[in-house]
Amino acid sequence: MKLRLADMSNEALVQRFTEICLEEDQALFADKISKFNKLFKQQVEVAAELENRGVEARLCLLRLYGHPNMQVKLHAARETLAVAPKEARQMIESIAKSRWMPQAGDAGMCLWALDEGIFKPT
Repeated sequence: MKLRLADMSNEALVQRFTEICLEEDQALFADKISKFNKLFKQQVEVAAELENRGVEARLCLLRLYGHPNMQVKLHAARETLAVAPKEARQMIESIAKSRWMPQAGDAGMCLWALDEGIFKPT
């Protein structure tokens, strides 16, 4: 039986978010775009569940800023832009400066979109 996201604790959601991001990273480096796209959809669903639970639930993602994987850090920072904008932007800037591709490029585009007003965190 598959556990529904709504039935999971915030802690379990953060763990699932991390697992998905790690799998995304592997799919990226293995050039498995179809798999990445499926994982990305799952990651968005977990993030949406955390968002539905309010600020405190989303703030649980802040601890992922210390994760060793760039994909995990990038998605955690992007998902916390609305609730911790200063810290999230600093993390995204750090990833962009790291030149760790492809996440550094993604981070740079995120910063550009933020600065241009194209991307508005919710």
